[in-house]
Amino acid sequence: MADTRVTRAGRHSYNTRSNRIRTIRTPGGRYVAQKIKKTTKGPRCSDCKCSLPGIKHLKATAYKNLKKREKTVSRAYGGSTCGGCVKQRIVRAFLLEEQKAVKKLLADRASSKK
Repeated sequence: MADTRVTRAGRHSYNTRSNRIRTIRTPGGRYVAQKIKKTTKGPRCSDCKCSLPGIKHLKATAYKNLKKREKTVSRAYGGSTCGGCVKQRIVRAFLLEEQKAVKKLLADRASSKK
């Protein structure tokens, strides 16, 4: 049976969260340790704190190298709020305007009766 043991590259050999490795077999038949990058939670919705679909989960410093279209979604509040929350805001604003219009209409009717 082939020996699949590997030596960790770097200074400390402990299997910590920041020092994880994946054992990879090279085309030459050797087994080497490949460092695994930590994954991030990615951008979150400012209202409901859910993950924003359509935007990559990268480290904060890696976003500066991306194109604008990779950092946002082409919608109002694109890179900061999810679609459901934007829809909720629009409906709420519309209903408030309708309520104001109804109040004004009722006030006009009440004043014309007098």
